[in-house]
Amino acid sequence: MPKRHDHLFETFATFPALRQAARKAIRGKRKKAGAASFQFGLERELLLLERELRDGTYRTGRYTEIQLEKPRQRLVSAAPFRDRVVQHALMEVVAPLFERGFIGNSFANRLGKGVHRAVDAYECYRDRHRFVLRCDIFRFFPSIDHEILKRDFRRRIACVKTLRLMDVIVDGSNLQEPVHMHFPGDDLLSPLERRRGLPIGNLASQFSANVYLDPLDHFCTECLRAPYVRYVDDFALFHDDPAVLTQWRARIADFLVGRRLRLHPRKTMIQPTAEPAGFLGYVLFATGKRALPEDNVRAFKGRLKGMLNAARAGVLAPEQVERRMDSWAAHADHAHTRALQRAILGRARTALRQVYRARPDRSFARTA
Repeated sequence: MPKRHDHLFETFATFPALRQAARKAIRGKRKKAGAASFQFGLERELLLLERELRDGTYRTGRYTEIQLEKPRQRLVSAAPFRDRVVQHALMEVVAPLFERGFIGNSFANRLGKGVHRAVDAYECYRDRHRFVLRCDIFRFFPSIDHEILKRDFRRRIACVKTLRLMDVIVDGSNLQEPVHMHFPGDDLLSPLERRRGLPIGNLASQFSANVYLDPLDHFCTECLRAPYVRYVDDFALFHDDPAVLTQWRARIADFLVGRRLRLHPRKTMIQPTAEPAGFLGYVLFATGKRALPEDNVRAFKGRLKGMLNAARAGVLAPEQVERRMDSWAAHADHAHTRALQRAILGRARTALRQVYRARPDRSFARTA
């Protein structure tokens, strides 16, 4: 049984801790209306948050919902800025307590990890084994069971006030897409009676996802003793014998039933590592080559065309277009895409130079 920690609430439910959390939450969000409004009355807002936290009256606000259609349909939710401040303060204290128990090959939403290190680890195992079991969890975020998640919180936290706040954040989740799945022991109404689902795009949700799948990580690495890589709900196991991977798949499916989760029937498969594989936004080849998926390139070209038109019309600042180009280029830099970037971004930068020259102040960015 892991050590349970008490007396945590007093370390983050204070004005100095909330002020530090507000500084983190505001990064990259200063021009957003909610962040700007909070910042304008910063001291008053922080004092109000501190009082609500201490007297137990704090409740989460209403999420802003965005329905994305590409690359796949999903609901992204943005919490009010004051709630993000609370989550940053809470995570500063709570996350390290769980981090100590996470395995090294869980790469999502962790300091010093990330997509590119997960891809590196995948390639390292791929080069040593003949087959890979690729797994994906069916509708993971909408399926996260609140009762199980709260039980997981209590494995490491004993502070009653901190647990009450974490429960408030979980209970304040907006409704996610319905997932009607029955598990052993359920009656007809169980899927309707159990609260499920966490909002995608939430800091606390990203942390909770790792907590929720941490038992799976330990099961795969300690019980199955599998070479294993996970990024959110996308994970892979490697072996030279496909029969072993078939057994592992069945055991993982059984294990996930206890977490009220199921493997995705179409996205879970066993394939030779010699075949090209799509993983976390890259196409990986056994030769060591990396490419970007065609739909990624096509989608970026479409977005870039729209951004350039908006910049010409004066709706979008050219500096914003540059930042988004740089973001895509940073992702593309981890694949063999030099010629591709030159072809796409070269033309875009030429168009941006024309936009800069047409500006009344005649100011130039670094693309000029």
